[in-house]
Amino acid sequence: MRAHLRSEKANPGFTLLEMSMVILVLLSLMGTGLFVTRKYDQWRLGREASEVLRTVYSAQRMFLADNPTRLVSSLTAAELIPYLPNNATTMPTVRSLTGTNLGIIVTSSPPTVNAGSNVVYDPSGSNKDSLWDVGE
Repeated sequence: MRAHLRSEKANPGFTLLEMSMVILVLLSLMGTGLFVTRKYDQWRLGREASEVLRTVYSAQRMFLADNPTRLVSSLTAAELIPYLPNNATTMPTVRSLTGTNLGIIVTSSPPTVNAGSNVVYDPSGSNKDSLWDVGE
């Protein structure tokens, strides 16, 4: 009779503690995934910005090779547009971390992202990491 009672008590279901642990693990995995995805998106935006800046830098150097007496500080975006690849008709822009479109400062070499009033936009904090800048 005692053996029969023991088999009834051995329930293969989850306890409340086990279910709580599973939910906690799932929530932590989801949080980690969201954090990593957000950081990857920020890195991707910075990488795209550096590629755009490299393109403008290349156009800047080609223009200056054709016009060796011009100073970089006197360049305009309209002068560089014919030197951009793929027959571009406008100067490319860069998307910031907040989703706004930012222009390019072409009066410095290498060019930089314009955060407004010719203030350099570089949320990475380094001008040597090739994110949000041309780098070295």
